[in-house]
Amino acid sequence: MREDFLHYLWKYKKFAFAKAKTTINTPITIIKLGEHNHLAGPDFFNARLSIGDQEWAGNVEIHIKSSDWYAHGHETDSAYDNVVLHVVWEHDIDIFRKDNTAIPTLQLKDYVAKDALANYTTLFENQSQKWINCENSISKVPDAIWNHWQERLYLERLERKTDAIKEILSHTNNDWEGALFVMLLRAFGTKVNGDSFQSLAEHIDFTVIRKCAQEPFRLEALLLGVGGLLPEDSVDSYVLQLQGEYEFVHHKFQLETEGILPIQFFKLRPDNFPTIRLSQLAMLYYTIPGLFQKLMHVEKLSDFYDILNVQASTYWDTHYSFSTLQKKRVKKLSKSFIDLLLINTIIPIKFAYSQYTGKEETDTILDFITAIKSEQNSIIKKYNEIRPKTESALHSQALIQLKTTYCSENRCLQCAVGNWLIGK
Repeated sequence: MREDFLHYLWKYKKFAFAKAKTTINTPITIIKLGEHNHLAGPDFFNARLSIGDQEWAGNVEIHIKSSDWYAHGHETDSAYDNVVLHVVWEHDIDIFRKDNTAIPTLQLKDYVAKDALANYTTLFENQSQKWINCENSISKVPDAIWNHWQERLYLERLERKTDAIKEILSHTNNDWEGALFVMLLRAFGTKVNGDSFQSLAEHIDFTVIRKCAQEPFRLEALLLGVGGLLPEDSVDSYVLQLQGEYEFVHHKFQLETEGILPIQFFKLRPDNFPTIRLSQLAMLYYTIPGLFQKLMHVEKLSDFYDILNVQASTYWDTHYSFSTLQKKRVKKLSKSFIDLLLINTIIPIKFAYSQYTGKEETDTILDFITAIKSEQNSIIKKYNEIRPKTESALHSQALIQLKTTYCSENRCLQCAVGNWLIGK
């Protein structure tokens, strides 16, 4: 038995509450369950109950056994003086406040349906042998519940990303263009170089980017130079030109490069080489003046692809790095890469900006994300084995949120799937 199961039973009235009585057989009428408290103190604040003929307003504390009240030292803690009902699974001892008045106790096991208890036990048994607790039963959840829960999970994930965006804004003096630059640079770094590219972005004030964006060669030299990617002993004429340009902007803007995380090439596919990605980003800011505002005003998904339809500078048509000449191939942003930019960076910042400006764009955001094809990774693959039909990026993002925030944390009782499986 877990205490959060008792919280679930109380919060959602998953017991025969109309028949509830205290351990001394006094009828209990629940007028208001109270507000669930996830911090220190009683578990539910501001409940209203009638116990016998007396109405009470106060807090509710929940334990597995009554004796946990003393095990946790509540009898000496003034935060628990206003507890009007002690809800337990098993009553094993009477408890008293500091003034020696008895606290009424409700023993829940007398009022919980056997089916609900059996479903709960089944859900959490053999955890070490399962990928997620409900892997053998998730396919039974009705589509209506499953689809609604996925939409809620996606919005929850967006809210979490909004918190991360606010943190970036706090370092850019609330400059949304600067925040987008940091986020885009991190995204262009992909999983391998995301942290390194973000540290690069955080070492360049966005005012410098604005000034250099009118000349793509200068912006490319700036990014490659600050990233430490310009070879020192090259005789390549393009490299020598980049070095000269970087020395100029480094001196002009007094750039600080100490503390930038090393950028890696190891285990990267050539299209994700940092040289290619930084050149593409430079061309994006050169090609699309006022990039932030253009992205924020997009109303059709196809417009995103038009804006992000850029390629690295012509030098990179025959190179992936400075060291080796390659067969000519234009290095454009692929649709799959643009999709990742939309999913992880552009749509989240558009959502956060709509909140900031007081505009309601949730429906538009949901339309965008639903029109993008699902991501493919180990989490999505595994969910598709136990409950197929992950079609859009809304589904894949929702499943990532589900796995990392609920399944891996055993938060089944806060999950719509777990709630349905226990109460069905």
